[in-house]
Amino acid sequence: MKFYSKNTKARFRPLLGVGLVLFSVLMFSGCLDEPEIDERWTLLEFLAVDPGPGEAVNGSGSMAVTVSGRITYRAIRTGFLVIEARYSPTMSGPSARLDPEEHTLEEAQRVEMVLANSVTAGRGIKAVTGFDHLMQQVDLEFDAVFPADLFTGDPDSVANRGMFLVMYMAEGDEIELDGGRDSLVVTPFAVEETEVLFTGFQLEALDPAAGGTP
Repeated sequence: MKFYSKNTKARFRPLLGVGLVLFSVLMFSGCLDEPEIDERWTLLEFLAVDPGPGEAVNGSGSMAVTVSGRITYRAIRTGFLVIEARYSPTMSGPSARLDPEEHTLEEAQRVEMVLANSVTAGRGIKAVTGFDHLMQQVDLEFDAVFPADLFTGDPDSVANRGMFLVMYMAEGDEIELDGGRDSLVVTPFAVEETEVLFTGFQLEALDPAAGGTP
């Protein structure tokens, strides 16, 4: 004779329910991973740029720069988009390791490092504002000027210099210069605080005195 407790089914049903809940949690936990940082933070990208990454340029005099960039906002941001040529007397391209195809926090911090260790060599600026999911294209043109001492001095010192093209967002303050002219002083956003991914790349400048021509 088989014997069934009257409470067996009552005990089994809640256990079955708990099992289904645990199964659902395990199944969906792998599907609900946090999106990549370039889908969560405001993203800056080069759509078209001349000169481009890896393109050799004459490292003397001035150079025309034409850029089409894009901002993909992930939150409300207001400030200035700056596309700028930068000269560093202490950072070379290999040491900076900038890659415009890499949209990571580490890449944005490397651009911050370039900004902190370089001076402007020409830039284009545009006031911008946007909100989550807005994609805004910005087209800028300007002239970049190569420093006269870019290739002068001892070889070790020259090897540690670099020219870069970077894109970042900044705050801006207008100041009045002598003669009544106005100038805009920009201060780059703090990457981690504002959650904006800067980008940039090395300008491949060649020494014309050494026979380097594009």
